[in-house]
Amino acid sequence: MKNERLIRGGILSLAMFLSLISVKAQEAGFTVKEAVDYAIKHNLNVKSTQLDAISAEARIGEVRGAGLPQLAANFNLSDNVIIQRVFLPANFADQNASPDAPPVAVQFGVRYSGSASATLNQLIFSGSYFIGLRAAATYRELASKNVTQSKVTVAEAVTKAYYSVQVSEERAKVLDLNISRVDSSRRETKVMNESGFVELLDVNRLEVQINNLVTERQKVQNLIELSYTLLKYQMGMSLDKPIKLTDKVDDLNIETLRADFSDYKVNYNSRIEYSLLDTQLKLAGLDLKNIRSGYLPTVSASFGYGHNNGKNTLPDLFGTQWFNNSVLALNVNIPIFDGFTKKYQVDQKKVAFNKVKLNQSLLEQTIDMQSKQAAINIKNAFATLETQTRNVDLAKEVVRVTKIKYKEGVGSNIEVINAESAYKEAQTNYFSALYDMLIAKVDLSKAKGELYND
Repeated sequence: MKNERLIRGGILSLAMFLSLISVKAQEAGFTVKEAVDYAIKHNLNVKSTQLDAISAEARIGEVRGAGLPQLAANFNLSDNVIIQRVFLPANFADQNASPDAPPVAVQFGVRYSGSASATLNQLIFSGSYFIGLRAAATYRELASKNVTQSKVTVAEAVTKAYYSVQVSEERAKVLDLNISRVDSSRRETKVMNESGFVELLDVNRLEVQINNLVTERQKVQNLIELSYTLLKYQMGMSLDKPIKLTDKVDDLNIETLRADFSDYKVNYNSRIEYSLLDTQLKLAGLDLKNIRSGYLPTVSASFGYGHNNGKNTLPDLFGTQWFNNSVLALNVNIPIFDGFTKKYQVDQKKVAFNKVKLNQSLLEQTIDMQSKQAAINIKNAFATLETQTRNVDLAKEVVRVTKIKYKEGVGSNIEVINAESAYKEAQTNYFSALYDMLIAKVDLSKAKGELYND
């Protein structure tokens, strides 16, 4: 009686716990697509790459700004506390002085001096600047693709975590049914024992089986909680916020999925990783051109305008007329010899360019391998799922027949327990195969570049 109360109490507690979770989860329901969309908006990794994209826009503006007019203003006020003296020949101040007379120390300058000016500079021609303008659009493209790559990674993680929760919850439902069914058999067997038709050992065996099922059920419940935690983490959701999954595993049509994934061909350009390398190849080419443009001259123009004055007293400095000055200049910088610096820089950029091309070829091989592996995995997953589905049906029929034989007195309690165990194992294998099929589906979608599109 004590064991019976404990078992029933455990079953009731689990049912109440599941009911409580179900009520709370109604506050937020998500399909797989909705969970992915939520994660794209809230996942911190995606937000980080989006900030990088904003920074890239600022970098582009910085490059563009270097070619715009540069205007600067300057004001200077100097107090020559001790005016420097200049030594001049004696006959400079006195024409009658002897040639051998010592030099005369003449105070050169005034106590106070001031100046105010403005300078306008304009770049006219620079090979590096024009290459930088061409690279700006490519740099923006690279930043955007980095954001997309982070979204694909998040979509993969969220989808797999979503399926993990789904399969675990379905497994929990089946365990609840098994516990209920075996508990019903235990009560029937107990009545038969009290009537003297079966031994107490048969009742004990069923109680052991129920205890094992309850323990396994608790483990699955812990796994569900962990899976929910992982899903909310991947979605960028508060771990304390309740969530409900509205997609159902029962709604999956295996034949439809098989038809959807019958084509295993992969287009390299559909993979964001390949597209990223393509953009990096463009940038590497522009980087090489930028170094080579260093051999070209740089032309700029400048115009300056200002006022200045100098007096021995500060009131006179600001009380007398200031004098204008202006200068217009054309600056041409022609590189002639730099000690082969740019030559070696070009050599380095060529190596970097070729490395990107090699990485692109390596990625093509990797994509081919991933697509073939994913295709084999999903074929095996479908085949395994079909086998495990048949095994569940067969095991269920074996349980039905062994129970009939036991009730009619031509079978043993051991046979019933063994059949129940085989049935539970078949169900566990089925859900494991179902999870493997769902994960293989995600991997193949990723390999084909179809997992997430903006």
